[in-house]
Amino acid sequence: MFMHNKRLMYTVHVERPDPALAALLLEQFGGPQGELAAAMRYFTQALAEEDAGRKDLLLDVATEELSHLEIIGSVIAMLNKGVKGELSEGMIEAIEMRGLTQNSTSHTQSILYGGGPALVNSSGVPWSAAYIDSIGDPTADLRSNIAAESRAKIVYERLINVTDDPGIKDALRFLMTREIAHQKSFEKALYAIEPNFPPGKLPGDPEFTDVYMDMSQGDGDVEGPWNSGEQWTVISSREEQYALDGGDGEATVDGLTEAQEDALDALAVRTASDPDSDPLTGAELGSGRVRGDEPADALLG
Repeated sequence: MFMHNKRLMYTVHVERPDPALAALLLEQFGGPQGELAAAMRYFTQALAEEDAGRKDLLLDVATEELSHLEIIGSVIAMLNKGVKGELSEGMIEAIEMRGLTQNSTSHTQSILYGGGPALVNSSGVPWSAAYIDSIGDPTADLRSNIAAESRAKIVYERLINVTDDPGIKDALRFLMTREIAHQKSFEKALYAIEPNFPPGKLPGDPEFTDVYMDMSQGDGDVEGPWNSGEQWTVISSREEQYALDGGDGEATVDGLTEAQEDALDALAVRTASDPDSDPLTGAELGSGRVRGDEPADALLG
């Protein structure tokens, strides 16, 4: 059950209308790192959660994210206040509208929705449930939540840097700060699960969990705790990097029926290539000159 309080979670004052800035702020309204995506991610995780503590945490944060959605949506609506009336009453000429929208899809989206906050990102792409990446394992989902809050924090930083409106900066700084608080809560919840690594129930194969594959070699190779030290066995030899299981590294299948094997043999014969053939191709004809200096039309006789 939800009950709504009409007062915002944080007081917001917009100094002047700015539809271009409103379009950029749509990123945190209907974008992949935005508040709606966060609320839906945590609500759906909470509904499936078996642990009472994590369920309570996820419901609290999900509900707060909706309040953040309300804040960012209110800012977008206020930034569009001036142009909303002018557009509604036909007070803007075509040439002015082109200047207003800067011929940009993102700005046009704002106008198509009548100056209200649309569930699209700053490029006009509609919000999608595909933004929700929950997998149903708390240790994996909490790590994903931490990363999601980190990404949202970075987006808010960038939005703060593109406006000089002190009221908007203040509101965005509040929203950015709450992303930090949520990261802290999610990390505490993650480490309250012992053990929490690796995610899931099945352990990794101990033969390979501490192996570091030095696959990219050349200038720029760097050693650090991620690839060196007592924890790691480093494999740099190219010959040792394949067939780690001790086999031949080939892909084979057993259990084919005789009919299937006959069909595959027939397919191989029918589609076999001839490495000794060198047929004239359309690409060669289109180039005008092929096979040395001989014109293409000469080859055709």
